Amino acid sequence: MAAQRTQTLVLIGHGMVGHRLLEALAERGALATPTALATPAAPSSPAAPSSPPTPHWRVTVLAEEDVPAYDRVHLSSVFAGTDPGLLGLSTPEFLSAHGVDLRLGDPAEHIDPAARTVTTTSGTVVRYDALVLATGSYPFVPPIPGADAPGCFTYRTLYDVDALTSYAEHARTGVVIGGGLLGLEAAGALRTLGLATHVVEFAPRLMPLQVDDGGAAALRATIESMGVSVHTGVGAAEVETDADGRARRLRLSDGARLPADVVVFSAGVRPRDRLAREAGLAVGDRGGVVVDEHCRTTDPYVYAIGECAQTSDGRVYGLVAPGYQMAEAVADRLAGSGATLFTGADTSTKLKLLGADVASFGDPFADGRDGGPRATEIVFSDGREGVYKKLLLGPDGQLLGGILVGDAEAYGSLKPHAGRRLPAPPEAFLLPAGAAGTEPPGAGALPDDAVVCSCHNVTKGAVAAAIAEHGLTDVGGVKRRTKAGTGCGGCVNTLQAVLDAAGVEKSRGLCEHFPELSRPELYALVRAEHIRSYTELMERYGSGGAGCAVCKPVVANVLGTLAPELGLRHVLDGEQAALQDSNDLFLANLQKDGTYSVVPRVPGGEITAGQLIAIGEVARDHGLYSKITGGQRIDLFGARKEELPVIWRRLLAAGFESGQAYGKSLRTVKSCVGSRFCRFGQGDSVRLAIDLELRYRGLRAPHKIKGGVSGCLRECAEARGKDIGVIATAGGWNLYVGGNGGTRPRHADLLAADLTAAALFALIDRFLMYYVRTGERLERTSAWLERIAGGGVGPAHLREVLVEDSLGICAELEAQMDRHVAAYRDEWRAVLDDPAALARFEPHVAGVEFLEPGRGRAAVLADGTEAALFRDGDGTVYAVGNRDPFSGADVIADGIMGSRDGVPVVASPLHKQEFDLRTGACLDDPAMSLPVLPVPSAGSVGPVPSAGSVATVPPAGPVPPVRPLPSARPVPTARP
Repeated sequence: MAAQRTQTLVLIGHGMVGHRLLEALAERGALATPTALATPAAPSSPAAPSSPPTPHWRVTVLAEEDVPAYDRVHLSSVFAGTDPGLLGLSTPEFLSAHGVDLRLGDPAEHIDPAARTVTTTSGTVVRYDALVLATGSYPFVPPIPGADAPGCFTYRTLYDVDALTSYAEHARTGVVIGGGLLGLEAAGALRTLGLATHVVEFAPRLMPLQVDDGGAAALRATIESMGVSVHTGVGAAEVETDADGRARRLRLSDGARLPADVVVFSAGVRPRDRLAREAGLAVGDRGGVVVDEHCRTTDPYVYAIGECAQTSDGRVYGLVAPGYQMAEAVADRLAGSGATLFTGADTSTKLKLLGADVASFGDPFADGRDGGPRATEIVFSDGREGVYKKLLLGPDGQLLGGILVGDAEAYGSLKPHAGRRLPAPPEAFLLPAGAAGTEPPGAGALPDDAVVCSCHNVTKGAVAAAIAEHGLTDVGGVKRRTKAGTGCGGCVNTLQAVLDAAGVEKSRGLCEHFPELSRPELYALVRAEHIRSYTELMERYGSGGAGCAVCKPVVANVLGTLAPELGLRHVLDGEQAALQDSNDLFLANLQKDGTYSVVPRVPGGEITAGQLIAIGEVARDHGLYSKITGGQRIDLFGARKEELPVIWRRLLAAGFESGQAYGKSLRTVKSCVGSRFCRFGQGDSVRLAIDLELRYRGLRAPHKIKGGVSGCLRECAEARGKDIGVIATAGGWNLYVGGNGGTRPRHADLLAADLTAAALFALIDRFLMYYVRTGERLERTSAWLERIAGGGVGPAHLREVLVEDSLGICAELEAQMDRHVAAYRDEWRAVLDDPAALARFEPHVAGVEFLEPGRGRAAVLADGTEAALFRDGDGTVYAVGNRDPFSGADVIADGIMGSRDGVPVVASPLHKQEFDLRTGACLDDPAMSLPVLPVPSAGSVGPVPSAGSVATVPPAGPVPPVRPLPSARPVPTARP
């Protein structure tokens, strides 16, 4: 066996690409373990660093920022309230396990290639056997007067975000100079901060490097519809200041002036290559450290990766995916093989900018320049929907490239075919789903060498081989084995298609605990046999075990739907609490930072002035971020779990009730103003929307349900994009069903026309109850409708069952809905009346003796560590760390406890990764784990509830009885 030699690697820069290099070295076993580091190193050889056999590297990272690597791609989410810590890519556990010496806030100042040393700004000198530059780029600020005035910012780091956010508190208007990718992200940030926003782009169109005139026009229309002013074909000439020197206006090159309390420069970037220049390394004419196909500079001991490098094809890449590929090449070189080369990269990209999907792939501007093929353009454009799609085909029909704006669903299917002939007519990829009978081909049409994941350069063949070799059955398994889908996520649908093409059969059962039963079958058994608990269902029809994060919420949902039939009262009564996902357990939506959102019901979007004031006072007093949603409600974000009862007591006193945004249930029924105010209105859409929402509130379903009511055919409420859509006509109401506005938009189908109000409600009763009975787990009505149609066209099957009563169940469905309406009780009101339910909202449990079987609670151990404690059905208690290693949020205690292949596990409530409660190991990603902690004895944890906790905050007066919301009409307990 070859001897292992420990050498020193210095990495300058700890951004996304630099950290990816550390991960790639760890995956190759090329990082020295702490044990190896404790052993004195052999004298360094003068040979190039790739020559020693089986090298192990001790790594020193010199980072300019004072925080470890974070996800810059999602930097803009911090403006919307995301905890910056949740963007972190590195963990102390990873660094410790691999002996990485991370030095924050002490960047490299000088490189001495002859001595092979790096000197930092603190004066520290670090010797290296190999050096990697991952210094990234810096934002270009045009040399115009006033560019350095207070109020002028760049947008690249967390520090930039913090500074801009603080300054914007006293600003009204903002201008972004630059209309490219980063510029539009910055514009979205300013808009999020509440500033009137302008975008100035010198080129004649937005995103000139990614989209053409048609795509830019569609993008511009979408952005301007959101209130952002766009100025193209004009440059910035001067930042004008006021008397105190602060930015106040931006003068443009055409003489126009824009109000500008804030100016953000996002006019491109330049490689950070100063260290290399001063060290005498070759640098490109337009910047960038010159490297070969191994990403090695003109000094064989020095490498450069990411945005600071000019690669062997003469380009500087500004995207993260090429940087990751460079990191792989250097990792291979340092690990000894050097088999991976970087000679160029795919710059395809898929983004969501200011709410608009934008994607480009291949050569989106193929026009025969430089002797290349001249393209034939195939274009689909829908100005009403802001959709533009263009494919470019070469002389032999090969796909040269394409642009997708407004609807990028086909990106995953098209990108792997770049450079090849399409396996189906172009229309199949461009036209809306189902149009003219077109359907894009599946993954079987992709060749094995087609790259399906650009971020990690994974081919379809590699994915198929992993599926066959390891018996993979889901996308999660593919991600773990190949890393495909773990970057931008744009290839996830393609990965599922490869699984389907490989003949992987989807189990008809829910999970290992109910392997032979689907959700509709479980529903039928519970209803027919009057099964009232998960335990009873498991004993009769399960395969044993403690359940899991799949079957427990499904059974809880079924029991909630059938509660009036089974005599059950509340979703949190008794054993049902242990079945609920965190959202239903705390009757609020869990957010990525571990806080919750509060969403009171606002039926039909109608709200009183007093209720608006009440919401504002709650948001102010609890420091919550408030947002008006597309469903005509007001969401409050950032509430801690223990604050929820106090907040809801105040909201109930103001006449609100739970909006159930946390549940798989009716969310909202959106409406236009209808005949009350609109000169075109043919029906009172507001009243009907309120009646619909109050009738169907609280109905648990396979997935969330949304509704819309438009007062005329102008369709201002977008009813045909909803699960239930109603449009007023001269003859009554038209009912549309099965619409969806999500990742796979679908127009709803007309089920019946010119209905009276009574007939409309009866038909909706039948539709919803039939969906509840027959829908699969997490199946939206749009997918359900397509499935039950069995290849047919439109809702013909539904008409047979729900209108013609072909199964003879219509009266039964209506009666079941009537029982649901009669039994409805606001879930939050019930919790506030139940001391046992309120106790779950305490931030920490007072002792292990208070743990509920099958449910976790957070606790503070004697040494101050926050633990997640769990008690199983046999009384065994487990203790693990409460921090989710994937997100950094302290939420593990709120996850569902269960079993997987006989192993006791807890599923993270955020993204459902499962952890072995005995060892802390993540069963979905071996690189992650939870610390296993000592199980405390009874009475040895704390702190007990203190001032400000749920138990000690006095109620804000008595909660009034249920009253109409918010109109003066009685709540409809029967159909009109």
